[in-house]
Amino acid sequence: MTKIVSRVGSLLLALALLFAMAPALFTTEAKAADETVSINVYNWGQYIADGTDGYMDINAAFTEATGIKVNYMTYDTNESLYTKLKTGGSTYDIIIPSDYMAGRLISEGLVQEIDFSNIPNYSYIDEAYKNTSYDPDNKYSVPYTWGTVGIIYNTKYVDEADIGSWDLLWNEKYSGKILMFDNNRDAFAAAEAKLGYSLNTTDEAALRECAAELQKQKPLVQSYVMDQIFDKMIREEAWIAPYYAGDYLWMLDDNEDLGFYFPEEGFNLYIDCFMIPSSAEHKTEAEAYINFLLDPEVCGQNLEYLGYSAPESEAKNHMDPEVAESEIAYPPEEVLARGESFSYLPPETNQLMDALWLEVKTDGGSSNTTLIIAAVVVVVLIAAVLIFISINKKKKKARRGRSAG
Repeated sequence: MTKIVSRVGSLLLALALLFAMAPALFTTEAKAADETVSINVYNWGQYIADGTDGYMDINAAFTEATGIKVNYMTYDTNESLYTKLKTGGSTYDIIIPSDYMAGRLISEGLVQEIDFSNIPNYSYIDEAYKNTSYDPDNKYSVPYTWGTVGIIYNTKYVDEADIGSWDLLWNEKYSGKILMFDNNRDAFAAAEAKLGYSLNTTDEAALRECAAELQKQKPLVQSYVMDQIFDKMIREEAWIAPYYAGDYLWMLDDNEDLGFYFPEEGFNLYIDCFMIPSSAEHKTEAEAYINFLLDPEVCGQNLEYLGYSAPESEAKNHMDPEVAESEIAYPPEEVLARGESFSYLPPETNQLMDALWLEVKTDGGSSNTTLIIAAVVVVVLIAAVLIFISINKKKKKARRGRSAG
């Protein structure tokens, strides 16, 4: 995908349209809100158009249209988002979890029902993304994007004969050049698909087998990453990584040698959604923000920039055709048929997976961890020797001084 470098004219036009549409886009409550009000938006890193490459700065445009300021903060895993909400101490008005985490947040009462009368643009959402398994009554969530997981690889260094399967992540030929997800749900999904299990298995024996598979992979892994993948793959520090298709399209602009495929055994197909935490202080303004991002033109520019897939077909009319027709962002039905969405797992399964993942990350040690430990030991030993020598010198000086006296 080639992003359009200069879109100043279209950006000005879009902003003009937004000003013209503002009365229809927002509720009376939102328009009457104090101009100094700010909403706290907690989102994934690099997951909104920010004005670069000639695209709309979504948050700035929202503030221009409504007077509502946006404090934008980021996280890198669903689990870190969950921990922040669960432990308190921070107040957010908008969060954007993935489907399985959305189900968990609903079940634990950490999010509140949305007033859809404040979100008329919800009518643009395609039926395929409503009545989801995690929110069957459409009370707590609004789709933001959807997408898929696959494997990114560098075509300069990875043999085409080796691609097609999840096996590539376990191929010893590429030891030290493989990256892996740094969150348990995605990492276990790779092992589950490789071994032929459902991505939502609750079977303890299956999960332990997957953990053992991840242990086997560990010596080959350069590092466990989330947002760090961008620099590592673009700069060719690593050659292979499982990640989200939308991010692959983003990386491709900076390294045209990167390839992508959907593993033949199956893969995760997900929805990330807007939700409003139970502790939100500005619910009406948060709903105005959701409504703004669902406007087809705003959604189109935002999702074109991100490379992720839009949950409303109307938005594709406002995208570069190259993006709207991409089979990575919008795979054909026969490919999507191999995808499986994450479901919310029972607490006991989550606890088991958490414990097994901790074992994978801490037991045995990857080659990198072993080297780090060895380096620390060497440094400590050198420091101890230097201290010993220094003490002896001081003792000798003291003795010489006393003798001289």
